[in-house]
Amino acid sequence: MIRIVFLLCLCLSLAAHAQAPGGTGFDADALASVQTEAIDFMLPRTLEVVTAAQLTMWGLGGLTTIDPALSAVVWDSKLQLLVRGRAVLELPIKDADAATWARTAAKIVATAYAASPAMRQSGQAAVTKTLFDEMLAHLDPYSRYIPPIEAVDDRDRRVGHAGIGVTLAQHGRSVAVREVVIGSPGALAGIMPGDVIQWVDGHTALGRDHGAVSALLNGPEGTELRMGWINRDGTSRGATLTRVMIPPETVFPRRSGDVAIIQITGFSQTTDQHVFQVLRDAMRGSRPITGIILDLRGNRGGLLRSAVATANAFLSPGVVLRSSGRAPETNRVWMSGGNELPPGVRMVVLVDGGTASAAEILAAALADRGRAVVVGSSTFGKGVVQTIDPLPDGGELFLTWSRILAPRGWPIQSLGVMPQICMSLGDDTVRRQLAALDAGTLEMDAAIKEHRAARVPLTPDQIVAIRERCPAADPRAEDLVVAQSIIENSTRYAAALLQPMTEMH
Repeated sequence: MIRIVFLLCLCLSLAAHAQAPGGTGFDADALASVQTEAIDFMLPRTLEVVTAAQLTMWGLGGLTTIDPALSAVVWDSKLQLLVRGRAVLELPIKDADAATWARTAAKIVATAYAASPAMRQSGQAAVTKTLFDEMLAHLDPYSRYIPPIEAVDDRDRRVGHAGIGVTLAQHGRSVAVREVVIGSPGALAGIMPGDVIQWVDGHTALGRDHGAVSALLNGPEGTELRMGWINRDGTSRGATLTRVMIPPETVFPRRSGDVAIIQITGFSQTTDQHVFQVLRDAMRGSRPITGIILDLRGNRGGLLRSAVATANAFLSPGVVLRSSGRAPETNRVWMSGGNELPPGVRMVVLVDGGTASAAEILAAALADRGRAVVVGSSTFGKGVVQTIDPLPDGGELFLTWSRILAPRGWPIQSLGVMPQICMSLGDDTVRRQLAALDAGTLEMDAAIKEHRAARVPLTPDQIVAIRERCPAADPRAEDLVVAQSIIENSTRYAAALLQPMTEMH
């Protein structure tokens, strides 16, 4: 009887503490709202079937992560909170739906918050993130929860900021244009790298640092600014420009003789448009390009649609990738539309161990379709698609909901892209591969065939055995040298290309 009374008093005390004002309490309703939305969103979309009970209990494992004295267990159709092994709260969960599981779990967490100094020291925001981290860790390596403040920054990185599309650099007391985003208001007004900013909306730029001048150029989307600048030839110019949302620049072209080298650092909303513009410029004039080196080293990915649209610049009509998942809208074939480069333009793609996700999709499609030779090392191996759910607390849930298959049917996830020319096995191996190409053979042929024959599911041992034929590695200066040698040598190029696919649909 004494023990029962003690536990009852402890539960009442903890419940009261959980509702206490002044920063020591825990907003159980807010947590319940976020968890209900997240669980409802996940249930029909996860790669494998899960239940609300599984998701909730996985998340409650975060209590023990924060404070080892805490744990949550299910016993006899009740959800119990244990403090040092003793049950201090139990709530019924029989026939519970997602909302009931979320509300019940929130009450458990609020009580734990009152009982644990470690929980209160963490704060509600950190507790919420820990619960999601524990929950999502059971699904896959990439699903994640982004807290509200970080979500704002993340959205800004994805969407961009309102401005005129120039980045600036300091030159003594002057501020000069360092880069201009293709197709931006600044580019359309004729602003070029090296131009010096004179004034913005009546404010002089002389004697200001480049950060202060950038602040004058940026502002709310759709607003106008007046500015003046000095061209590199010394002439002064002025214009009225309208600020627009500027996604981060991801396309950085340069030219080496008759070869265009295009570095793509990520895939934003405008990447494909900028690639098309670079190619149009490269094909014009008295000396159009004869080759392209597409540098995807260190490219961690980005927007899937942007990567597929970029493939349109290089590929004739056919498959770019297939995606599959439990949600009906994830099962589809992504096709290229046929805005193809002239077939005589040779193409090499550079990759490394940091090439991931959307970048791998593009590299795989160009290799599988026989349009480009891939040079480098095995890539990262992130072959899944995520969808984003905005949550009631202002945070965001990134959920993996489909797998990606390359045009020839092999999974990008875990395997990554196997290059035709492997740069990660040492200089002697590279020289031997180039000599084989000169003789009309591809030394990596057996490894490539084994890689392209792989199908889901694969065991970890199978994945390791395939990838070790060309281990993932950092980029090398020699990558570009080898790429140029392949483009310049028709025998090497022909030997390194995979045969074009005969079945495109």
